[in-house]
Amino acid sequence: KTMYQLVRDAALRFPEHIAYDFMGTTSTYRTLLEDIDHTATALTGRGLQKGDAVTVCLPNCPQALIFFYALNKIGAVASMIHPLSAPAEIEFYLKESGSVWAVTLNAFYKNFLPVLERTGVRTVVLAKIDDYLSPVKRAFFYLASGRKIKAPDPADPRVLWWRELLAEAPDGTAAPVDTTLSPDDPAVILYSGGTTGVPKGILLSSKNFNALGLQTATQGPIESTDVILSILPVFHGFGLGVCVHTFLIAGGKCVLVPRFTAESVAALITKEKPQYMAGVPTLYEALLREKRMKNADLSCFKTAYAGGDKLPRSVKERFDTLIRNHGGTAELLEGYGLTESVTACIVTPKGHYRPGSVGIPLPDMLAKIVAPGTMEESPPGTDGELCVAGPTLMLGYLNSPQETKSTLRTHPDGITWLHTGDSCSMDEDGFVYFKLRIKRIVKVSGVSVSPVRVEEVLDAHPDVSLSCVIGIPDKYKLQTLKAFVVLSDPDAASPEKERALINYCKEHLITWSVPERIVFRDNLPLTLVGKVAYRELENEEAGN
Repeated sequence: KTMYQLVRDAALRFPEHIAYDFMGTTSTYRTLLEDIDHTATALTGRGLQKGDAVTVCLPNCPQALIFFYALNKIGAVASMIHPLSAPAEIEFYLKESGSVWAVTLNAFYKNFLPVLERTGVRTVVLAKIDDYLSPVKRAFFYLASGRKIKAPDPADPRVLWWRELLAEAPDGTAAPVDTTLSPDDPAVILYSGGTTGVPKGILLSSKNFNALGLQTATQGPIESTDVILSILPVFHGFGLGVCVHTFLIAGGKCVLVPRFTAESVAALITKEKPQYMAGVPTLYEALLREKRMKNADLSCFKTAYAGGDKLPRSVKERFDTLIRNHGGTAELLEGYGLTESVTACIVTPKGHYRPGSVGIPLPDMLAKIVAPGTMEESPPGTDGELCVAGPTLMLGYLNSPQETKSTLRTHPDGITWLHTGDSCSMDEDGFVYFKLRIKRIVKVSGVSVSPVRVEEVLDAHPDVSLSCVIGIPDKYKLQTLKAFVVLSDPDAASPEKERALINYCKEHLITWSVPERIVFRDNLPLTLVGKVAYRELENEEAGN
């Protein structure tokens, strides 16, 4: 079945259950299914069809869920991107996916406008964050933020407002399900940090997401009465695959959090009494510092999950203590995943925490350690490259058949294995221990960032001769970026130049990819073949 069909099945089983809560506005499964069907009918009426790519640039809001499953119903491919993407990044995503439509918030249309003429996008659906708010909250939103949002040109032929789109399909209409659709068809494009400087589109199917949902549901087990705080964003595999799809196919309730603050999440924990929560380690660090958590009743939790970056042992122990001291028995559990398998494929079982381990494979997933550059399995306790196999493995990299071939390899055992590029070991019980990323990636607040991409942006500046970007420790984000730059005119080095280059990066890169600091140098260390020796800079920084 497709993702839409599994959500429809849940709606038929639990029509009056609450599917989502968005800032106090709730929807039953019956209403959610009606909204999805209604939107799918409107989209087909506008000419969208199976195989068309549509860029979805939305935070965690009702429109994101409705539009995503409507696209899946008609067989279109949802290309999920960060709503805070810079114009240059948006242009890349639109072209790479071949998108013919896009959907975003009216507040973000300004980032689409400069690049649309150079893409194949013919329609941009604009939603408003207050479309699904109560009248009172809508008024508050308008006074606080809404009135500051610049309206698009009313004569812009590409703009189609969300409400106008829905008005084009009569109420109660539902296009029939296309019986030619297969769960193995391309359905979603997610993007990795990109180790070569360019984000990689990862093509995933309904089968990948459905398998993940069923695997993850066994870990609770997740029940139809369970509530999750959906904090991780829907453009992220964990946010979309676990915090939304897993719970919707189980009949659970997703509390949509469009923007994380420790204060707002602490308030939601008190109000919603969720059974589950997932986030990057910095989220839990922030909650540990939040004063509202000191009086919170945490007995409601079954499990909290950390992913997106290595979970410091101190954060786990402090959060576990917080839960125990506030009436709970749940644990903060770590896992391992990558977008090439949607998200988590290895998770720590409840009650079986082992220091340094990220856990064991989820049901139907396989894992093994091989000697780097080979298909030869390594003995227990030996460091090597982690390979995983199972039903969540991607269809392949978008427009990159050679890279797909080098990453998805059929081993002598006849199984197709995903070579992760991560150095790990495995003990005799099958617990995996993550060591380091063989590929050059920096995790900033759990977001994968390619230093190479940041270097490309800096090197394109007319005042920059050469640059190198590394990750450095950060108390709150765990890691942040530091850039070393050689200027064309070394005498131009100044605090003003540093600020100017950081602002330049902000114009071309997403927030997490912008360096916190830029240091000017007369030269950079080089390898024997003339490449910048970034390892030397990392070692130098570690020594400082």
